[in-house]
Amino acid sequence: MIAVVYSGTKTAIWKIAKDGKTIAECSMPGINPFFVDQKSLLQQLNKKTILINHAEQIKKIYVFAAGATCVERRNELAESMSLFFKFAKVTVHDDLHGAAIAACFNKSGIVGILGSGANCAYFNGQNPVPNNFGLGFILGDEGSANYLGKIILKHFLQEKLPAELLKKFGTKYDINRSEILERVYKKSLAQQFLSSFLDFYIENREHPYIQRLIDDAFQRYINTYLLPTLKEYPDKEIHFVGIVAGNFQDRLRLVAQKNNFEITTITKEPIYNLLNYYSN
Repeated sequence: MIAVVYSGTKTAIWKIAKDGKTIAECSMPGINPFFVDQKSLLQQLNKKTILINHAEQIKKIYVFAAGATCVERRNELAESMSLFFKFAKVTVHDDLHGAAIAACFNKSGIVGILGSGANCAYFNGQNPVPNNFGLGFILGDEGSANYLGKIILKHFLQEKLPAELLKKFGTKYDINRSEILERVYKKSLAQQFLSSFLDFYIENREHPYIQRLIDDAFQRYINTYLLPTLKEYPDKEIHFVGIVAGNFQDRLRLVAQKNNFEITTITKEPIYNLLNYYSN
C-alpha cells in the first residue's frame, strides 16, 4: 500500500492506493514545512480517521510539498511523517518536483505552477533544474491564488472595483479594512487567507474587470518566470499545473498566445497523475 501527497501551502491532498487502485483519499491543511512544525503536523494527521486506519498498512509515502525546497526542510518533514507512519518509507520533494512529474512523467519540458503559490522550472526528465524563482507569497508568487487575493483585497479596500463587484465582495465576505489588515499582518497563515479569495474570481469569471485582473496577473507571471526560462531553454514543451491554471485555462492560453507561445498541457490536480506514476 502506498500514499501520495501533494501539498500547496493551503491544502494537502492525500491518495492511498493498493495494487494500483485508489482505496482512500482525504485532504487536510497544507504541510509546508516553513509554516507547519512537527507538533502541528502530528495534530493534523491525528484528526484524519482515514490516515489513522491505514497508517500501519502504508509502506511507501511520496510527499510533494510547497516549502520543501532544501534538504533540511525535506528531512524535517520526512522525520515528522515517520513518527505517524511508523512502517512506511517516506520520500519528500518540493511541489515543483511533483508538478514536473505529473506534467512530464519522464520526459523533459518546462513546468509552471499556478496554484496557491507560483513557480517555474525546466525539468530534465529526472529533476527540476534549480532556479531563483521561489520567493514565497510576500516576495514572489506572481499570478498565484495568493497574488490574486492580494490584488482583489487592494482593489476592494481602495474602492477600485466596479460598483456591482464591490457590493458582491462586501456581501460575500462581510469583512472590513481593520479585519483584513489584522489577518494579513498579525495573524498566522496569511497566505491561506489571501488564497481563499480565488473563489470570488471563479464566481465572477465572466466579468470583464475580473478577466482583466486575471490576464494582468498571468502576464506578470510570464514576465517573471516563464520568459527567462524560455530564453534559457527554447523550443521546449510548456506545461502548467495548479488550481489557478486549471480554473482559468482559457485566459492562460489566451495570454500565452499573445506572448507567442503555446501551452502543451494544463493539469488542475496533479495528484492523479502522481498516483498513476507511482502505482505502476
